[in-house]
Amino acid sequence: MKSAANKTERDKRTTKPSEKRAAKKTARQAQQQRQRRKVRRTLGPGWGWWIAALVLIVGVIVWVVGSQPGDIAGIVTYSNLSRDHVTGKVNYPQNPPVGGPHNAAWQNCGIYSTPVANENAVHSMEHGGVWITYQPQLGNQAIEQLRALVQGHDHALLTPYPGLPAPVVASAWGVQLRVTSASDPRLAQFLKHYEQGPQTPEPGASCSGGIGTPDEQ
Repeated sequence: MKSAANKTERDKRTTKPSEKRAAKKTARQAQQQRQRRKVRRTLGPGWGWWIAALVLIVGVIVWVVGSQPGDIAGIVTYSNLSRDHVTGKVNYPQNPPVGGPHNAAWQNCGIYSTPVANENAVHSMEHGGVWITYQPQLGNQAIEQLRALVQGHDHALLTPYPGLPAPVVASAWGVQLRVTSASDPRLAQFLKHYEQGPQTPEPGASCSGGIGTPDEQ
């Protein structure tokens, strides 16, 4: 009896650490399997399909929310805008316009200190340009903020606009945002999202080589 007890004690002392870890791992896996079986019994036989459907629904919701301009508060959208080339002035229903019939020549993108013709600026928006307009009486500091915002963008247009319904209005083809301050962070968001954005009827088209000489580009 004494020799058998001594042998058992020696076996305990000679058990390798790796064997102990393997035993613990096996015990954990067995516990996890028991928990999974318990969850299956609770949810019923169709639990896998329900989880898959839930994941799909959540994914669709995230995709839809992420692809909509609704994350920029105040956006107004317009559809069914004509892209015809015309001569002469156009009576646009929006002020400033966001699309529609326009002149065959686009306005060169850049920064202007004087107003430009609607018909040429609309053509620039067809090419993916963002047109930021401001009331002529806007203060110099606010105008400088807008100039700094537009500088370095090859598909952005900044001009004063007499009769503007808000201090600053950002427009792209079919979308528009009115703000009361040049420091409104939504202007930068608008420019980032809509410059050559998904709304562009002619993606990749140039916003130079048209008419007009901007003060800065």
